[in-house]
Amino acid sequence: MFGNLGQLTNLLRNAGQIQQRMRDMQERLKASRFTGEAGGGLVQATVDGRCELVSLKIDPRTLDGHDLEMLEDLIVAAVRDATARCKEAIQKELAEATGGLD
Repeated sequence: MFGNLGQLTNLLRNAGQIQQRMRDMQERLKASRFTGEAGGGLVQATVDGRCELVSLKIDPRTLDGHDLEMLEDLIVAAVRDATARCKEAIQKELAEATGGLD
């Protein structure tokens, strides 16, 4: 029942260090970019450390012989891929900053 109590006590004892780690983490993430792709790289989406879309690249070959619906699907898939990479990085940074405490 009290298995995580020691972790919590340690967390409270080190709150100042954790706050600094969180600030450092936010700065690293702010400067980070995460790129996802779809269609074998035909569509690439890049998000920043807040998982907000900052760029979208569409290979001109995508327009040759492909319909609009397929292009829309590729864009959505690329943005989802980039966002997933961003969220994974955030989780990793949070785990490091808090010493693995959820």
